[in-house]
Amino acid sequence: MRFVTFRRLEAVSFTHSVVYLSLLVCAFVLGNPEPETFVLGLAHGLMWIGMSLICIAAARAKIIPFWLAVTVAVLGGLGPFAGSIGFVIAARRTSSGQNP
Repeated sequence: MRFVTFRRLEAVSFTHSVVYLSLLVCAFVLGNPEPETFVLGLAHGLMWIGMSLICIAAARAKIIPFWLAVTVAVLGGLGPFAGSIGFVIAARRTSSGQNP
C-alpha cells in the first residue's frame, strides 16, 4: 500500500471518468463504432473493479475516508464521475481542516 496515495487515487479516478466519458460519446454520439466501444467498455469495467478493490483497501489503511471508498465502489460502475467528485470534496474538506 506504500504506492497508494490520495493524489494517485484521485488521478486514476479522473482518468476513469475520462475513459467513461469517451465511452458515452463513442456509444451515443458516434454511433457505437466497434472495436472502440468494446475497448472503452472493457477499460471502464476493469478500471471500476480495480478502483473498487484499491479504494476499499485504502479506506482500511486510512488513506481515504470510508464514504469515498463506498462512493467509488458502489456508484463507480454506473458513473465514475461520482467518485471523481468525491475526491474533490474530500480534498477540499482536508484542506479546510474539516474531518474528511
